[in-house]
Amino acid sequence: MDTQSLALCLPFVGWAAHSALLTHRLATARRDPLTGLRTRAGWTVRAERFIRRHRDSAVLLLDLDDFKALNDTHGHAAGDAALTATAARLANWCHRYGLAGRLGGDEFVAVHRHANLDGLAAALNAPVAYAGLSLPVSVSIGSCRVADLSIRSLPEALSVADAAMYVAKGTPGRRGLRNTTR
Repeated sequence: MDTQSLALCLPFVGWAAHSALLTHRLATARRDPLTGLRTRAGWTVRAERFIRRHRDSAVLLLDLDDFKALNDTHGHAAGDAALTATAARLANWCHRYGLAGRLGGDEFVAVHRHANLDGLAAALNAPVAYAGLSLPVSVSIGSCRVADLSIRSLPEALSVADAAMYVAKGTPGRRGLRNTTR
């Protein structure tokens, strides 16, 4: 290759490398480093598309109960183990039929193609093995069927699921799922 051709190609090679680096950084920024789930921004974009395609979908908000006490009693590494296990269980439940994300702290979110949520609470409320211990995990879940909303939008579904989650948190035992629609 002659010098002139090489000089013409060099900016394109640099641009391609720069573009690949930015794409990688953006993809990394949309993933939670601890759990590997999508962050709020990454999840929201995909969830909006998901509910447009699947009108019978359900939006869920999930919150670990007494997470601060778990951290204070067993340490932050144990709390990280509980978060990681919860994320893996939620992602496994969603599998090909949904999308899970981590909003931050001990809050998770999911959208699922089917509103039948059987087995989810049991899977999420199972103890987590950590350093020879069996850590108790309890998750409050609020859900909203998008088809039941008068305004079928992700913000509306999240709002209804959030209200349902707080109802679940106020329920004695808190282990379970509350499904609420307006």
